Amino acid sequence: MPLALFALTLSAFAIGTTEFVIVGLVPTIANDLQVSLPSAGLLVSLYAFGVAIGAPVLTALTGRWNRKYLLLSLMALFVVGNLLAWQAPSYESLIIARILTGLAHGVFFSIGSTIATSLVSKEKEASAIAIMFTGLTVALVTGVPLGTWIGQHFGWRATFLVVSALGVIALVGSALLVPKNLKQNRPARLKEQAQVLVQPRLLLVYLMTILGYGGTFTAFTYLAPILQSESGFSANAIGLIMLVYGVSVSVGNIYGGKLADKKGPINALTIIFSALTLILLALTFTMTSKIGAVFTVLVWGAFAFGNVPGLQVYVVKLAEKFTPNAVDVASGLNIAAFNIGIALGSILGGVIVEQLTLQDTAWIGALISALALVVTRYSGRLDKCAVNNDNIHA
Repeated sequence: MPLALFALTLSAFAIGTTEFVIVGLVPTIANDLQVSLPSAGLLVSLYAFGVAIGAPVLTALTGRWNRKYLLLSLMALFVVGNLLAWQAPSYESLIIARILTGLAHGVFFSIGSTIATSLVSKEKEASAIAIMFTGLTVALVTGVPLGTWIGQHFGWRATFLVVSALGVIALVGSALLVPKNLKQNRPARLKEQAQVLVQPRLLLVYLMTILGYGGTFTAFTYLAPILQSESGFSANAIGLIMLVYGVSVSVGNIYGGKLADKKGPINALTIIFSALTLILLALTFTMTSKIGAVFTVLVWGAFAFGNVPGLQVYVVKLAEKFTPNAVDVASGLNIAAFNIGIALGSILGGVIVEQLTLQDTAWIGALISALALVVTRYSGRLDKCAVNNDNIHA
């Protein structure tokens, strides 16, 4: 594998760390900037909205840019966003920094797969994409707990400074290693992109994605305050629990991919959304016990992101059938849907914390996951009806 691919992986690691590290720092930021827990949690939502806007809109606007120069511009924006967060004098300026960083994130993952496949021969394309996305998984396993630990011991600002340094290394690596003459696909025409937004079957998958992630992030955004206030853990223990959660997520991602290959996306997603519903329901009762909370969080991690492979495979499969000229756009919009789910879930979590209690975030999250399960089963039924109709006409 070419060295340029590892520059992309490091970029993915830095970007993944900055998105999710905020979860472990919510109480620290709330105390330091003297804002409420829901206001600190809003930093998760606004970053996700930046990604959701950045993925489809900026990808479309930069479709004709040279891929290498676009990549370098994105990493420069990422570094600037994190440096602004490091020096943010107020809560409002931290919000602006997070939105800017989110915009870079959205486009990076839209073009990252294309760049990765451009660096290798045809038979190694899937492996190249897998290596790049390993950066995201490793961020959850090591970057997030390490960033949380740095934030607990040296202040949350130090975390953003360290992530900026990672971004600079990735930027230099990309500048030196990524070739200028990368292949570039023809950008989808506006009409082709619009077809994705009006195709009912694709909109149904995006709803599955939004509900699936909305359910998880209703509670996950407030995991650090839950573990401190409800379970009785010290602030220093949060980083270690995040590490356990990250390891569980990485195992769950691999298992989720194999499950989708073996049973098909609908059956795999049925199992995962059913498990998430039960786990979030259980967390409502186990969060008051240290052992119960850690065990539930460990199991939760195994399923929380395990739906990603199934959802991505499913959206590509349907896009190839209904909008064959805009498969990349359909896939990019699913990345946006993940982040809309994260944004709406964390906003809802904030409202629940303000109006009800931290404990209520879990069972309400379970209800949203149950809705994701219902939509998944409905989509599966539509698939069966389509197959039966095809057989009749055949």
